[in-house]
Amino acid sequence: MECHCLHSPQMSSFSALQVINLQGYSSPRRIPNKTLSPRPLCSLHSKPFLGLNDRIPPFIYPENSSHLSLRRYRGPIPAQASNQPWDFGRFVKTLNFFNGLPNPAKVGHASEFDAFKFRVQLVITSFVFLKFFEFLIKRFSSPEPSEPAKVMEASGIVLVVGATGGVGRRVVGVLRKKGMPVRVLARNEEKARRMLGQDIDLVIGDLTKENTLVPEHFKGVKYVINAASVIVGPKEGDTPDRAKYSQIKGDTPEMVEYIGMRNLINAVKEGVGLRNGKVLFGLEDNMFKDLAWCALDDVVMGGVSESTFLIDPTGSENGGPIGLFKGTISTANNGGFTSIRTKNFAAPVNLSAYDGLELRLKGDGRRYKLVVRTSSDWDTIGYTSSFDTEEGWQSIRLPFSSFRPVFRAQTVFDAPPFDPGKIFSLQACFHKFEYDGKLNPTFVEGAFQLPVSSIRAFIEDPITPRFVHVSAAGVTRHDRPGLDLSKQPPAVRLNKELGFLLTFKLKGEDLLRESGVPYAIVRPCALTQEPAGADLIFDQGDNIMGKISREEIAWICVAALGSPYALDKTFEVASVIPFSEPFMIDPKNPPPEKDYDMYFKNLKDGITGKELLEQSPALV
Repeated sequence: MECHCLHSPQMSSFSALQVINLQGYSSPRRIPNKTLSPRPLCSLHSKPFLGLNDRIPPFIYPENSSHLSLRRYRGPIPAQASNQPWDFGRFVKTLNFFNGLPNPAKVGHASEFDAFKFRVQLVITSFVFLKFFEFLIKRFSSPEPSEPAKVMEASGIVLVVGATGGVGRRVVGVLRKKGMPVRVLARNEEKARRMLGQDIDLVIGDLTKENTLVPEHFKGVKYVINAASVIVGPKEGDTPDRAKYSQIKGDTPEMVEYIGMRNLINAVKEGVGLRNGKVLFGLEDNMFKDLAWCALDDVVMGGVSESTFLIDPTGSENGGPIGLFKGTISTANNGGFTSIRTKNFAAPVNLSAYDGLELRLKGDGRRYKLVVRTSSDWDTIGYTSSFDTEEGWQSIRLPFSSFRPVFRAQTVFDAPPFDPGKIFSLQACFHKFEYDGKLNPTFVEGAFQLPVSSIRAFIEDPITPRFVHVSAAGVTRHDRPGLDLSKQPPAVRLNKELGFLLTFKLKGEDLLRESGVPYAIVRPCALTQEPAGADLIFDQGDNIMGKISREEIAWICVAALGSPYALDKTFEVASVIPFSEPFMIDPKNPPPEKDYDMYFKNLKDGITGKELLEQSPALV
């Protein structure tokens, strides 16, 4: 039951048999849940904690014991060798919030015998819990030596879409050369394996059919290179003047370039992440995301510390809503911890795209802990990170690599690495102890409060593109005022005849730019089969013409994944070699790999070429 709620190595044992002398149980009142109003977030539910027919560990009552009396007990229950009475009612409420105790009111017309069984079971359940806590107390008295905790490792798979096309299969080749994990999304398995090898990590799906892009395809995917495109005439082997250029073959530009892009973004967004992070608690787009928190204090071990979690609708630094973790902590009865913990999320939250959790809070100079659980089980390892606060509002970042596996106050050195892909619950703690018997140097008894305005997952700086998209030069020119179309490439001249190919390419780009996903959009000029290695022209504003090697584009796409200079940039690329001059290299002496950052560094934000187009928009 590791929750930093059980961390008191000096806590003395007390007899569990002193707390079972009660009769009956009435469910605590449900507290109304009113959004953005101060309230304790401890709404109770009736999920059974232990069914009437469930088995429990055997135990023996002392002979002639009076503790099985079923007369009603009222008032606080004293704990042996303690200074203050123990609040058994709050203990029961805590258990009921997280696990649920049977409620006879939910049984219907239960017989007196059923009611008797319920009361006996409640007595037994309480006894078993308290005997379990006694075991934990003894265990904590002998702290183990601490060692460095294991660090999480991320898979970082690169998904290549359109991998059987001219650019896509070259992208796969570059990724393999660099030793990067690659997965391919293709429609035709036989074709993909024939072109890319039988051992390729392959998933079958169609961008134009959303139901084929199932979540299992994208597990472990952190990056995407999208080279999918409609088929226009021959993809390779055309003449310099594009004499073989012909009509669209297969799916329409709208289905591939626009709807397909929308489907792909929706499918991979959770895995690749958002530039500004993922909000778990707090304001996002003027909506307040709340969680079901409840106190989990040392009352579960006989202590008297008490905390709660409230929503203050105007408590933030900007006058907006916050969550307020507050209470009073005491070492009476050998206690000394308070915490708030969420119920398990309805479905595990995938944070594999991110590097840690950031808390925006108003500190008080104390050290707290944040616990993240990757299992739905109650009594399980909690991956835990301590953090110090200062007075005033501040942002505190906790990298996932700082979360150590802890179970019942001890570091678990052989625990599996922290998996941010399946987060089931969160917990915030203020505790007398750290880990493995060490003391919290900021611990003081008395009142405390920690206002928290947000908890969000973040991507560590410097952020690099997670989604690289291969578009095309010319996407903004088809309706640009004053442009001589006769001097433009065929796709620009024939945009309408080609089903508004460039129009839908631009709409697909816009979807990516507006998605919040860290991106780079590469717009090659006319693609050729020439080798990479020629000097290049990088430009913005959608003005240049020329040719560019498919192999070079593949290298540029892979380089963009690792460059913060390419983040959120849209740019065109061409070779300095004119169409009339073929480019060749000596296979025995190939040119060195380029440092593409020298090109990316000169790119600017917000330049797409739409600036002129938007002055005279075209209707589609």
